[in-house]
Amino acid sequence: MGAGWVAGVTRARAMAAGRAGPDTARALATATSLSDSLRVLASTPYRRGLDVEAEAAAAQRAVFDALVWQLRVLAGWQPRPGAAAVRLLASGFEIANTRNRLRALAGSPQPPPYRLGALSTAWPRLSRATSPAEVRAVLASSQWGDPGAETPAAVITGMCLSAAARTAANLPPAARWAAGDAALLVAREVYLMSRRLTGAATRDAVRLLGTAAVRAPSFGDFRTRLSPAARWALAGVERPEDLWRAEARWWPTVERDALSMLSGARFDVSPVVGAAAVLSTDAWRVRAGLECAAHGGLAREVFDELVG
Repeated sequence: MGAGWVAGVTRARAMAAGRAGPDTARALATATSLSDSLRVLASTPYRRGLDVEAEAAAAQRAVFDALVWQLRVLAGWQPRPGAAAVRLLASGFEIANTRNRLRALAGSPQPPPYRLGALSTAWPRLSRATSPAEVRAVLASSQWGDPGAETPAAVITGMCLSAAARTAANLPPAARWAAGDAALLVAREVYLMSRRLTGAATRDAVRLLGTAAVRAPSFGDFRTRLSPAARWALAGVERPEDLWRAEARWWPTVERDALSMLSGARFDVSPVVGAAAVLSTDAWRVRAGLECAAHGGLAREVFDELVG
């Protein structure tokens, strides 16, 4: 146990304890209007950069901006292995930046990128790419690896599976989450969107899910052939159209595991992984609450099903 881990884990536990929490998310969801919901949000850790007069999409973006800042602070307190763990778990934000960059290259407006700082893997170079081919080349020369094609779908799917594979290989506490997430992603891409995996994405999927699952001819076969580490994520899902329920259920499962990591007395990477996951789950739940408020409570039944 080094001093760096003691300081890093102590900070991780404090940050996780300071999250908004389920009760606040429910208060956001049950507010009589989005404005009332945002006034509740202004008293939480998500107040950083929040405009209480914002539309729902802008408020939800502010929540993610605040989460990125929290993860940067968390990483900054860690020794090198802990910072690397947080960077891996924050990969989704670099993926989101890349998705928006590809859209901009196709002529769509590009929102401001998430400010990743030390959480970045290849974003500074990706941000300067002037074509999809250059995006692919940058990825191929980085830890992300070659996505196998330069279409937006192939690039983003390849990045997601790369992040999941590297998480499973390098962060044992998060390996089960990564496998479950990969199962959901592949199920959506292949059986709902009818898109084939390409190149390295296929190899990463095989590592996470097993060869038999990746070669499955149907969604039902895919479910039954999944590796044990991934099978839990699709339990009870009979049709690809119901994947959204499984995707929502993934978050509470991650949170339960993460809280268990935080409850022990260890001073290593495990509670740091737990804190990053708890903070991320909290942001997901808060965003769901804002979405419910924005619809005047009409989505409350869905919120209740997703959040419990």
